[in-house]
Amino acid sequence: MSIQQLLESVAQRVSAGASVKNVYGDPVVAGDRTVIPIAQFRYAFGGGGGGPRGNGAISGGGGGGRVSARPCGALEVTPHGARFIAFDDRRRTGAALAIGFLLGAAFVALRRTRRIETAKRAD
Repeated sequence: MSIQQLLESVAQRVSAGASVKNVYGDPVVAGDRTVIPIAQFRYAFGGGGGGPRGNGAISGGGGGGRVSARPCGALEVTPHGARFIAFDDRRRTGAALAIGFLLGAAFVALRRTRRIETAKRAD
């Protein structure tokens, strides 16, 4: 089996198993409302090959891949229509960035204070 055939086989198996239903389950029905989970999938595959060297020995080869899934929203279906509800983490991301900035600023301020004290002691 060549490296290309191997990667194609792996990609087919992974894509067949990585569906919204397999990751998040069946749609949920409550009364006249149906909620269908929506996910974003990302695939990445790579591979390399080799061939015979000068003395007839066969050299290297390999491959790998990655699949990731994350929930991005849900589709709500009612008798009045359908709507997409996005899972938005902007608040959480903004809070994490703000905390990171504050911690970085505090670290820089402490380092400057120590350098000034060290310089004063050396004099």
